[in-house]
Amino acid sequence: RRIIYTDNLMMTIIDFTNGPWDEPALFHSHPHEQVSFVAQGAIIFYCEERAEQHLKEGDVFAVPSGKKHTVKVLTKHVRLIDSFTPIREDFLK
Repeated sequence: RRIIYTDNLMMTIIDFTNGPWDEPALFHSHPHEQVSFVAQGAIIFYCEERAEQHLKEGDVFAVPSGKKHTVKVLTKHVRLIDSFTPIREDFLK
């Protein structure tokens, strides 16, 4: 994971190189708002109270604060560019 941030905004680049997955990752939530760009590959995005979204390179998705969400990797390699506000202090440790 590569990270850049200011006082109020964080951007991360995360690569998944172990796809495709049989199952989605575990659901999680956080108090941060998140928007993500699928830079490479394909995923299924799951977010509580929404229909699953099949996303490919060039697509975007958003996660409201506190909502449980996850992804399932559909291709061998997936690169996501995630932005968070406020910054994810847990990513700095």
